Amino acid sequence: MMQEQFKVDFDSDSGIATIWMQMNGRANKINPAFGAGFKPAFEAALKHDGLQGIIIASSHKDFCVGADIDFVYETRDPEKLSETIAGFHQNLRRIETCGKPVVAAITGSALGGGYELALACHHRIALDKPSVQIGLPEVNLGLIPGGGGTQRLPRLIGLQPALEVIAQGQIVRANKAVSKGLVNDLAKTNEDVFEKAAHWIKSGPKPKQPWDESTFQFPGGVQPDSAMGRQLFAGGAAMLVKKTNGAFRAPEAAVQAVYEGSHLDFDSALKIEARYFITCVISDQSKDMIRTFWFHKNTVERQSELPTIEDARIKTVGILGAGMMGAGLAFICARRGYQVILKDIGQEALQRGLSHVKTQVETRMRYLSADEKDALLGQISGTLSVDDLSECDLIIEAVFENIDLKHRVIKETEAVIKDDAIFASNTSALPIADLAKASVRPDRFIGLHFFSPVEQMPLLEVIQSKQTSEETLARALDFGRQIKKTSIVVNDGYGFYTTRLFSAYVMEAAQLVAQGYPPILIERAAAAAGMVVPPLKVFDEVTLSLAAHGFEMREHYDGKPLNEPGVRLVRALVDLGRCGKSSGQGFYEYEGKKRVLWPGLADLTESQITETDPHVLLKTCQDRLMLSQALEAIRCLDEGILRSTADGEIGAIFGVGFAPNTGGPFAWCDRRGLGSVVESLDGLAHQYGERYQVPDRLRQMAQNGEQFFPRV
Repeated sequence: MMQEQFKVDFDSDSGIATIWMQMNGRANKINPAFGAGFKPAFEAALKHDGLQGIIIASSHKDFCVGADIDFVYETRDPEKLSETIAGFHQNLRRIETCGKPVVAAITGSALGGGYELALACHHRIALDKPSVQIGLPEVNLGLIPGGGGTQRLPRLIGLQPALEVIAQGQIVRANKAVSKGLVNDLAKTNEDVFEKAAHWIKSGPKPKQPWDESTFQFPGGVQPDSAMGRQLFAGGAAMLVKKTNGAFRAPEAAVQAVYEGSHLDFDSALKIEARYFITCVISDQSKDMIRTFWFHKNTVERQSELPTIEDARIKTVGILGAGMMGAGLAFICARRGYQVILKDIGQEALQRGLSHVKTQVETRMRYLSADEKDALLGQISGTLSVDDLSECDLIIEAVFENIDLKHRVIKETEAVIKDDAIFASNTSALPIADLAKASVRPDRFIGLHFFSPVEQMPLLEVIQSKQTSEETLARALDFGRQIKKTSIVVNDGYGFYTTRLFSAYVMEAAQLVAQGYPPILIERAAAAAGMVVPPLKVFDEVTLSLAAHGFEMREHYDGKPLNEPGVRLVRALVDLGRCGKSSGQGFYEYEGKKRVLWPGLADLTESQITETDPHVLLKTCQDRLMLSQALEAIRCLDEGILRSTADGEIGAIFGVGFAPNTGGPFAWCDRRGLGSVVESLDGLAHQYGERYQVPDRLRQMAQNGEQFFPRV
């Protein structure tokens, strides 16, 4: 039996009515059912004799998590959307103009439409817990706030701070929300939230929003029609274009909604917001972003919830190698409660690693007290002796990418660790089965490919070889979940998935340079496509010498030499001592924080292009950079390296920085049309060879008019 979705309690002694949101399911979500249930509940609360005020609260863990994403994703009908939004706006305006003080009791996260509901209340009190998050994250799904957020927040905290929250899709903890002005007060316990809410109501506040006053002025001193206001919007729009290169529509739509709405009366402003919101909802970009960042991400994260025996849960982690990766791993493991033993072969290297951990604690965990920081650092010990790893439940090897070195480290470590311990390699490319040849228990050997900087990058690529047991996989996924990583599981093979995709990206850029395309145009083409980092810049950061070493490994595994123009170019740069950012020179020249593309690249090109139109050149570079990655993703799916397209989209965006605005390489192919993808690749294959050869599966799908994902 379905429960009542809204319940009204009335305390006749205090005169306070409490409306409990208890939508079916695990959380309160904004959808047509919410609107239909909220209106009668609110009117029922208002009818109580002696009513002094209303508290809006949640029976669920969270206050309200925002829009029902299923409804938003499946809806393309502007009229249906307009009707739903108008109803939600009417409900919120009823809160504001009901004549009684209304308080939002935020005892759990209030996000998107949930926070917009709180914004309509006259007062907001939040539970001061790290798990309580508040904000307007809609732009991260290709949307904008649609429940008045683009109009209420600027009128509450001022234009500039509101634009930062809205256009960046910010989510903050409750304690930061109060300092930003997003909520009025904090409380330590649930009981305190309601006590403070009742106290505020009893204080006799004026139940009217500032923006409903005839004398209203935007707080912060900047008015939209002032010189400072015009400068704010013009500068903000320019900065947004510079940051997104016009590839993301939602942040621009959000700023435009704030700008236009700020010049109008409040009710007219809501109509402006609704128009921009509907445009975003029905766009292809929002559908692709919602599919990936909501549905695919949830699917991928659910796969990490494989059953793990509590007694087998990892408690102590040993890390081999105290470099940037090893030290970063030590930090994130300790942060999540693990005991960590960091091992290196030299005291100086070990000390550098431990110092790096301390720096991370100081900079990333400022909110901790000195004693808490000391306790966290106390979870990490350093050692030069492999014997000290004997009680570890998990070993993560993070030494140099050399198979002989890794084999030696595996053997000496396995000689001392427990029989049931897991050994994981952080290799970025070497097949796990080959590394496990040095192991006496390959069933407990697995790949855990982290990304640098590991403190920030959200992805963990878990590699299961044919010998890796399901129990080992389950424990590894449990570990990934505990350290707050989004894990994808891939099958074994040289380069796995993400390294192959990354290599396709940067090597296509090198190929373009070698063929005479202007380097600056290549970088701009990537940015215009939505790629997170331009290819030549990121190539320098991972170092060209490492890539040259990778060429040798690839030649070993493929059994044939690599002799493409891009490969020859990278090898030539390394021979010149231009090994990347760490050496001060690569594709770029580095001086302090400045970097400029090296003019000498022109002398290393092997051919000259005849096309001179910069727009055509930009489009060519953009197409090739995206096609090369999409092709490699499809090959990985064909070869069984990828287990699903969902893993492919998440791995590409979270691990490689593939254009988030597209939803991932498979969604990008769908939007372009598989027939167009095949035609373009055939043209490149005819001109440049088998590098661009179309897989049979892709050609067949194109001929059949198929897509990777159902049309929405």
